[in-house]
Amino acid sequence: MASDRILHINEASYDAFIQSAAASIAVVDFWAPWCGPCKAIGPVLDQIADELGDAVKIAKVNVDDNRELAQKLEVQSIPTLLFFKDGAVVNRIVGSRSKADYIAAIQKVQG
Repeated sequence: MASDRILHINEASYDAFIQSAAASIAVVDFWAPWCGPCKAIGPVLDQIADELGDAVKIAKVNVDDNRELAQKLEVQSIPTLLFFKDGAVVNRIVGSRSKADYIAAIQKVQG
């Protein structure tokens, strides 16, 4: 079951999402519906969003519908997860990883 804590954003709502998440950690997942590894990490991100609650804000961006945003953020492969702190990208994970890897990346950003 998809978490209601994960937002689906686009080029028009991206800046507002990043600003709204400036007081916490934000993770943006760049994905596409045809991407197998992207589909595989979806449930993992749902679990993380539910477990970590307000400590992290997670959003998804469909690269097929938001090519300019993906290009602007130098997303060349999917899935790509960008980790933001204070509105700036501070970490990037390309490819599918384990839940533990994603949580460790979030904790590293939290300091």
